[in-house]
Amino acid sequence: MTYKILSISRRTRKTPFTPRVEAAGVKGYTVYNHMLLPTIFESNEADYWSLCQDVQVWDVSCERQIEVSGPDSERLIQLMTPRDISQAVIGQGLYAPLCDENGAIINDPVLIKFAADDWWISIADSDVRLWARGLAQGSGLDVKIREASIWPLAVQGPKAEELVTRVFGNEVPGIRFFRSKMLEFRGKAMMVMRSGYSKQGGFEIYLNDADLAEPLWDELFAQGQDLNVRAGGPNLIERIESGLLSYGNDMNFNHNPFECGLDAFIDLDADIESMSLPALRAIKGRHVHQLVGIVFDQPVEFDDFRVEADGEAVGDVRSQVWSPRYEKFLTMVMMKREFLRENTSVTIDNNIGKIVDLPFDFDAIA
Repeated sequence: MTYKILSISRRTRKTPFTPRVEAAGVKGYTVYNHMLLPTIFESNEADYWSLCQDVQVWDVSCERQIEVSGPDSERLIQLMTPRDISQAVIGQGLYAPLCDENGAIINDPVLIKFAADDWWISIADSDVRLWARGLAQGSGLDVKIREASIWPLAVQGPKAEELVTRVFGNEVPGIRFFRSKMLEFRGKAMMVMRSGYSKQGGFEIYLNDADLAEPLWDELFAQGQDLNVRAGGPNLIERIESGLLSYGNDMNFNHNPFECGLDAFIDLDADIESMSLPALRAIKGRHVHQLVGIVFDQPVEFDDFRVEADGEAVGDVRSQVWSPRYEKFLTMVMMKREFLRENTSVTIDNNIGKIVDLPFDFDAIA
Protein backbone atom coordinates (compact mmCIF):
# COMPACT_ATOMS: atom_id res chain seq x y z
CA MET A 1 0.00 0.00 0.00
CA THR A 2 1.26 3.46 -0.91
CA TYR A 3 0.58 6.08 1.75
CA LYS A 4 -0.23 9.67 0.82
CA ILE A 5 0.27 12.82 2.85
CA LEU A 6 -2.85 14.47 4.23
CA SER A 7 -2.38 18.22 4.07
CA ILE A 8 -4.06 19.80 7.10
CA SER A 9 -5.34 23.36 6.93
CA ARG A 10 -8.09 25.41 8.55
CA ARG A 11 -10.55 23.66 6.20
CA THR A 12 -9.62 20.42 7.94
CA ARG A 13 -10.57 21.10 11.53
CA LYS A 14 -8.71 19.76 14.51
CA THR A 15 -10.53 18.88 17.73
CA PRO A 16 -9.93 19.66 21.43
CA PHE A 17 -8.53 16.11 21.73
CA THR A 18 -6.05 16.41 18.84
CA PRO A 19 -3.00 17.17 21.05
CA ARG A 20 -3.63 13.97 23.02
CA VAL A 21 -4.30 11.98 19.85
CA GLU A 22 -0.96 13.15 18.43
CA ALA A 23 0.84 12.32 21.68
CA ALA A 24 -0.69 8.83 21.57
CA GLY A 25 1.11 8.19 18.27
CA VAL A 26 -1.65 8.38 15.68
CA LYS A 27 -0.41 7.08 12.31
CA GLY A 28 -3.41 7.81 10.11
CA TYR A 29 -6.33 10.19 9.76
CA THR A 30 -9.30 10.45 7.49
CA VAL A 31 -11.47 13.53 6.96
CA TYR A 32 -15.03 13.29 8.26
CA ASN A 33 -17.41 16.25 8.33
CA HIS A 34 -14.42 18.46 7.41
CA MET A 35 -12.70 17.30 10.62
CA LEU A 36 -9.84 14.97 11.48
CA LEU A 37 -10.84 11.43 12.46
CA PRO A 38 -8.00 9.20 13.74
CA THR A 39 -7.99 5.80 12.01
CA ILE A 40 -4.79 3.93 12.90
CA PHE A 41 -2.44 3.97 15.87
CA GLU A 42 -0.30 0.79 15.91
CA SER A 43 -1.78 -1.06 12.91
CA ASN A 44 -5.24 -1.92 11.69
CA GLU A 45 -4.97 -5.48 13.07
CA ALA A 46 -3.27 -4.59 16.36
CA ASP A 47 -5.85 -1.87 16.98
CA TYR A 48 -8.59 -4.41 16.18
CA TRP A 49 -7.45 -6.90 18.82
CA SER A 50 -7.09 -4.13 21.38
CA LEU A 51 -10.67 -3.04 20.72
CA CYS A 52 -12.05 -6.58 20.90
CA GLN A 53 -10.13 -7.63 24.02
CA ASP A 54 -9.70 -4.53 26.19
CA VAL A 55 -10.83 -0.90 25.89
CA GLN A 56 -10.08 2.08 23.69
CA VAL A 57 -10.67 5.83 23.80
CA TRP A 58 -11.74 7.37 20.48
CA ASP A 59 -11.76 11.01 19.44
CA VAL A 60 -15.02 11.06 17.44
CA SER A 61 -15.57 14.80 17.63
CA CYS A 62 -16.24 14.54 13.88
CA GLU A 63 -19.68 13.23 14.85
CA ARG A 64 -20.96 16.79 14.74
CA GLN A 65 -24.14 17.58 16.63
CA ILE A 66 -26.56 19.58 14.50
CA GLU A 67 -28.83 21.09 17.13
CA VAL A 68 -32.42 21.85 16.13
CA SER A 69 -34.28 23.79 18.80
CA GLY A 70 -37.54 25.70 19.01
CA PRO A 71 -41.29 25.05 18.89
CA ASP A 72 -41.13 23.27 15.50
CA SER A 73 -37.98 21.26 16.17
CA GLU A 74 -39.68 17.86 16.31
CA ARG A 75 -41.71 18.67 13.22
CA LEU A 76 -38.55 19.43 11.24
CA ILE A 77 -36.77 16.29 12.47
CA GLN A 78 -39.80 14.17 11.51
CA LEU A 79 -39.92 15.80 8.09
CA MET A 80 -36.34 14.65 7.51
CA THR A 81 -36.74 10.98 8.51
CA PRO A 82 -39.19 8.20 7.65
CA ARG A 83 -38.77 6.74 11.14
CA ASP A 84 -41.54 7.66 13.58
CA ILE A 85 -39.94 9.72 16.36
CA SER A 86 -43.15 10.62 18.20
CA GLN A 87 -42.53 8.21 21.10
CA ALA A 88 -38.94 9.29 21.80
CA VAL A 89 -38.20 10.35 25.37
CA ILE A 90 -35.69 12.89 26.61
CA GLY A 91 -32.21 11.41 26.72
CA GLN A 92 -32.95 8.75 24.09
CA GLY A 93 -31.04 8.13 20.88
CA LEU A 94 -32.62 6.75 17.71
CA TYR A 95 -30.72 5.45 14.69
CA ALA A 96 -32.66 6.90 11.77
CA PRO A 97 -31.98 7.38 8.05
CA LEU A 98 -32.58 10.89 6.75
CA CYS A 99 -34.15 10.78 3.28
CA ASP A 100 -35.10 13.33 0.66
CA GLU A 101 -38.33 13.61 -1.34
CA ASN A 102 -37.17 10.77 -3.64
CA GLY A 103 -36.33 8.42 -0.78
CA ALA A 104 -32.56 8.85 -1.23
CA ILE A 105 -30.43 8.65 1.91
CA ILE A 106 -28.95 12.01 2.88
CA ASN A 107 -27.37 10.75 6.13
CA ASP A 108 -27.84 8.01 8.72
CA PRO A 109 -27.36 9.72 12.09
CA VAL A 110 -28.35 9.01 15.64
CA LEU A 111 -31.16 11.40 16.57
CA ILE A 112 -31.02 12.47 20.21
CA LYS A 113 -33.95 14.05 22.01
CA PHE A 114 -31.97 16.29 24.34
CA ALA A 115 -34.93 18.28 25.71
CA ALA A 116 -38.60 18.84 24.92
CA ASP A 117 -37.91 21.27 22.06
CA ASP A 118 -34.25 20.46 21.50
CA TRP A 119 -32.95 17.69 19.23
CA TRP A 120 -29.39 16.77 18.30
CA ILE A 121 -28.64 15.13 14.96
CA SER A 122 -25.42 13.20 15.55
CA ILE A 123 -24.45 13.09 11.91
CA ALA A 124 -22.49 10.80 9.65
CA ASP A 125 -20.33 12.35 6.94
CA SER A 126 -22.51 14.80 4.98
CA ASP A 127 -23.55 18.45 5.31
CA VAL A 128 -26.91 17.96 7.01
CA ARG A 129 -26.98 21.43 8.55
CA LEU A 130 -27.34 23.09 5.14
CA TRP A 131 -30.18 20.76 4.12
CA ALA A 132 -31.96 21.24 7.45
CA ARG A 133 -31.75 25.02 7.17
CA GLY A 134 -33.16 24.94 3.66
CA LEU A 135 -36.07 22.74 4.73
CA ALA A 136 -36.80 24.90 7.75
CA GLN A 137 -36.84 28.13 5.77
CA GLY A 138 -38.83 26.66 2.89
CA SER A 139 -41.41 25.20 5.28
CA GLY A 140 -41.65 28.31 7.45
CA LEU A 141 -40.75 26.45 10.63
CA ASP A 142 -39.93 28.17 13.91
CA VAL A 143 -36.55 26.60 14.69
CA LYS A 144 -32.93 27.49 15.31
CA ILE A 145 -30.29 25.31 13.67
CA ARG A 146 -26.63 25.36 14.63
CA GLU A 147 -23.60 23.12 14.97
CA ALA A 148 -23.37 22.70 18.73
CA SER A 149 -20.06 22.99 20.58
CA ILE A 150 -20.14 19.33 21.55
CA TRP A 151 -17.11 17.05 21.25
CA PRO A 152 -18.00 13.33 21.44
CA LEU A 153 -15.44 10.98 22.94
CA ALA A 154 -16.11 7.26 22.63
CA VAL A 155 -14.99 4.56 25.07
CA GLN A 156 -15.34 1.19 23.35
CA GLY A 157 -14.51 -2.43 24.13
CA PRO A 158 -15.48 -5.15 26.64
CA LYS A 159 -13.90 -3.21 29.51
CA ALA A 160 -15.55 0.09 28.59
CA GLU A 161 -18.24 -0.03 31.27
CA GLU A 162 -15.67 -0.54 34.01
CA LEU A 163 -13.57 2.37 32.81
CA VAL A 164 -16.46 4.81 32.37
CA THR A 165 -17.81 3.82 35.80
CA ARG A 166 -14.46 4.64 37.39
CA VAL A 167 -14.55 8.12 35.88
CA PHE A 168 -18.27 8.99 36.03
CA GLY A 169 -19.58 6.92 38.94
CA ASN A 170 -21.93 4.08 39.78
CA GLU A 171 -24.87 5.31 37.69
CA VAL A 172 -23.09 4.22 34.51
CA PRO A 173 -24.00 0.48 34.60
CA GLY A 174 -27.69 1.39 34.77
CA ILE A 175 -27.63 3.23 31.44
CA ARG A 176 -29.48 1.20 28.80
CA PHE A 177 -28.52 1.01 25.11
CA PHE A 178 -29.22 4.30 23.29
CA ARG A 179 -30.18 5.89 26.60
CA SER A 180 -28.19 8.50 28.48
CA LYS A 181 -27.65 10.25 31.78
CA MET A 182 -26.26 13.67 32.60
CA LEU A 183 -23.18 12.87 34.70
CA GLU A 184 -20.50 15.14 36.12
CA PHE A 185 -16.82 15.38 35.38
CA ARG A 186 -14.94 17.99 37.41
CA GLY A 187 -18.20 19.70 38.31
CA LYS A 188 -19.50 19.88 34.73
CA ALA A 189 -22.57 17.84 33.79
CA MET A 190 -22.40 16.19 30.37
CA MET A 191 -24.38 13.54 28.53
CA VAL A 192 -23.08 9.97 28.72
CA MET A 193 -24.84 7.52 26.39
CA ARG A 194 -24.44 3.77 25.96
CA SER A 195 -23.68 3.73 22.24
CA GLY A 196 -20.80 3.84 19.79
CA TYR A 197 -19.60 2.74 16.38
CA SER A 198 -18.59 -0.80 17.31
CA LYS A 199 -20.28 -4.00 18.45
CA GLN A 200 -17.85 -4.45 21.36
CA GLY A 201 -19.96 -2.41 23.78
CA GLY A 202 -19.24 1.03 25.11
CA PHE A 203 -20.26 4.63 25.65
CA GLU A 204 -20.09 8.04 24.06
CA ILE A 205 -19.35 11.05 26.22
CA TYR A 206 -20.74 14.27 24.77
CA LEU A 207 -18.18 16.74 26.09
CA ASN A 208 -19.62 20.26 26.28
CA ASP A 209 -16.56 22.14 27.52
CA ALA A 210 -13.49 22.10 25.27
CA ASP A 211 -11.28 23.10 28.22
CA LEU A 212 -12.04 19.73 29.82
CA ALA A 213 -11.02 17.69 26.75
CA GLU A 214 -7.45 16.96 27.77
CA PRO A 215 -8.27 16.46 31.47
CA LEU A 216 -11.02 13.96 30.51
CA TRP A 217 -8.69 12.08 28.14
CA ASP A 218 -5.97 11.98 30.80
CA GLU A 219 -8.36 10.75 33.48
CA LEU A 220 -9.63 7.91 31.31
CA PHE A 221 -6.06 6.78 30.67
CA ALA A 222 -5.05 7.17 34.31
CA GLN A 223 -8.03 5.10 35.47
CA GLY A 224 -7.61 2.52 32.72
CA GLN A 225 -3.96 1.54 33.02
CA ASP A 226 -4.75 -1.89 34.47
CA LEU A 227 -7.44 -2.37 31.77
CA ASN A 228 -4.88 -1.97 28.97
CA VAL A 229 -6.58 1.18 27.72
CA ARG A 230 -5.32 2.48 24.38
CA ALA A 231 -6.13 5.22 21.92
CA GLY A 232 -8.09 4.03 18.93
CA GLY A 233 -10.78 4.86 16.44
CA PRO A 234 -13.47 3.21 14.34
CA ASN A 235 -11.77 0.05 13.11
CA LEU A 236 -12.32 -1.20 9.57
CA ILE A 237 -12.00 -4.89 10.47
CA GLU A 238 -14.39 -4.73 13.42
CA ARG A 239 -16.88 -2.53 11.58
CA ILE A 240 -17.17 -4.88 8.58
CA GLU A 241 -17.28 -8.02 10.75
CA SER A 242 -20.14 -6.39 12.66
CA GLY A 243 -21.97 -5.29 9.51
CA LEU A 244 -21.97 -1.62 10.55
CA LEU A 245 -22.69 0.67 7.63
CA SER A 246 -20.51 3.63 6.75
CA TYR A 247 -22.25 6.51 4.98
CA GLY A 248 -20.22 7.55 1.95
CA ASN A 249 -18.69 4.09 1.68
CA ASP A 250 -21.45 1.49 1.78
CA MET A 251 -24.21 3.85 0.70
CA ASN A 252 -24.79 7.47 -0.23
CA PHE A 253 -27.46 9.74 -1.73
CA ASN A 254 -27.65 7.44 -4.76
CA HIS A 255 -29.21 4.73 -2.58
CA ASN A 256 -32.44 4.24 -0.67
CA PRO A 257 -32.97 2.51 2.68
CA PHE A 258 -34.40 -0.68 1.15
CA GLU A 259 -31.20 -1.24 -0.84
CA CYS A 260 -29.18 -0.94 2.39
CA GLY A 261 -31.28 -3.25 4.57
CA LEU A 262 -32.62 -0.39 6.70
CA ASP A 263 -36.27 -1.45 6.41
CA ALA A 264 -36.58 -1.78 10.20
CA PHE A 265 -35.93 1.95 10.62
CA ILE A 266 -38.73 3.07 8.28
CA ASP A 267 -42.34 3.32 9.45
CA LEU A 268 -44.20 3.12 6.15
CA ASP A 269 -47.64 2.89 7.75
CA ALA A 270 -47.17 5.60 10.37
CA ASP A 271 -49.34 8.70 10.29
CA ILE A 272 -46.40 11.12 10.28
CA GLU A 273 -45.30 14.10 8.22
CA SER A 274 -42.16 12.78 6.55
CA MET A 275 -41.13 14.13 3.16
CA SER A 276 -39.74 10.78 1.97
CA LEU A 277 -42.61 8.44 2.87
CA PRO A 278 -44.63 8.83 -0.36
CA ALA A 279 -41.60 7.93 -2.47
CA LEU A 280 -40.53 5.10 -0.18
CA ARG A 281 -44.01 3.57 -0.24
CA ALA A 282 -43.92 3.67 -4.03
CA ILE A 283 -40.49 2.04 -4.44
CA LYS A 284 -40.71 -0.66 -1.74
CA GLY A 285 -40.00 -4.02 -3.35
CA ARG A 286 -39.06 -2.39 -6.64
CA HIS A 287 -35.48 -1.38 -5.87
CA VAL A 288 -32.86 -2.65 -8.29
CA HIS A 289 -29.91 -3.22 -5.94
CA GLN A 290 -29.26 -4.81 -2.54
CA LEU A 291 -26.30 -4.46 -0.20
CA VAL A 292 -25.01 -7.95 0.65
CA GLY A 293 -21.87 -9.63 1.88
CA ILE A 294 -19.58 -11.77 -0.25
CA VAL A 295 -17.13 -13.98 1.63
CA PHE A 296 -13.94 -15.40 0.13
CA ASP A 297 -11.39 -17.80 1.63
CA GLN A 298 -8.53 -15.54 0.59
CA PRO A 299 -8.05 -11.89 -0.45
CA VAL A 300 -9.12 -11.06 -3.99
CA GLU A 301 -8.54 -8.04 -6.20
CA PHE A 302 -11.42 -6.35 -7.98
CA ASP A 303 -11.06 -4.38 -11.19
CA ASP A 304 -12.19 -0.85 -10.28
CA PHE A 305 -14.32 -2.30 -7.43
CA ARG A 306 -16.58 -4.10 -9.93
CA VAL A 307 -18.01 -7.56 -9.39
CA GLU A 308 -18.45 -9.21 -12.79
CA ALA A 309 -20.15 -12.38 -13.95
CA ASP A 310 -19.87 -13.58 -17.57
CA GLY A 311 -18.32 -10.24 -18.48
CA GLU A 312 -21.22 -8.23 -17.04
CA ALA A 313 -20.99 -5.92 -14.04
CA VAL A 314 -23.38 -7.26 -11.40
CA GLY A 315 -22.10 -5.52 -8.28
CA ASP A 316 -20.10 -2.66 -6.83
CA VAL A 317 -17.72 -3.35 -3.92
CA ARG A 318 -18.36 -0.76 -1.19
CA SER A 319 -16.09 -2.04 1.64
CA GLN A 320 -13.60 -4.90 2.00
CA VAL A 321 -11.17 -6.29 4.57
CA TRP A 322 -9.36 -9.45 5.65
CA SER A 323 -10.68 -10.80 8.95
CA PRO A 324 -7.85 -12.18 11.11
CA ARG A 325 -10.35 -13.72 13.53
CA TYR A 326 -12.34 -15.71 10.96
CA GLU A 327 -9.63 -15.95 8.28
CA LYS A 328 -12.02 -14.81 5.60
CA PHE A 329 -11.99 -11.95 3.12
CA LEU A 330 -15.14 -9.96 3.78
CA THR A 331 -16.74 -7.64 1.25
CA MET A 332 -19.86 -5.49 1.35
CA VAL A 333 -21.23 -5.22 -2.16
CA MET A 334 -24.15 -3.39 -3.76
CA MET A 335 -25.46 -6.14 -6.04
CA LYS A 336 -28.12 -6.28 -8.71
CA ARG A 337 -31.18 -8.03 -7.22
CA GLU A 338 -31.79 -9.77 -10.53
CA PHE A 339 -28.43 -11.51 -10.18
CA LEU A 340 -29.12 -12.39 -6.53
CA ARG A 341 -32.37 -14.15 -7.44
CA GLU A 342 -30.46 -16.70 -9.49
CA ASN A 343 -27.08 -16.93 -7.74
CA THR A 344 -25.66 -17.71 -4.29
CA SER A 345 -22.00 -17.25 -5.21
CA VAL A 346 -19.70 -15.37 -7.54
CA THR A 347 -16.25 -16.26 -8.89
CA ILE A 348 -13.42 -13.71 -9.05
CA ASP A 349 -10.11 -14.93 -10.58
CA ASN A 350 -10.99 -18.56 -9.74
CA ASN A 351 -11.89 -17.61 -6.14
CA ILE A 352 -15.44 -18.54 -5.22
CA GLY A 353 -17.22 -16.03 -3.00
CA LYS A 354 -20.34 -16.98 -1.04
CA ILE A 355 -23.11 -14.39 -1.14
CA VAL A 356 -24.63 -13.84 2.31
CA ASP A 357 -26.97 -11.48 4.10
CA LEU A 358 -25.69 -8.70 6.35
CA PRO A 359 -24.63 -8.65 9.11
CA PHE A 360 -22.33 -11.63 8.57
CA ASP A 361 -23.37 -14.88 10.29
CA PHE A 362 -19.99 -16.48 10.93
CA ASP A 363 -21.46 -19.70 12.30
CA ALA A 364 -23.17 -20.24 8.96
CA ILE A 365 -20.14 -19.13 6.94
CA ALA A 366 -17.62 -21.46 8.64
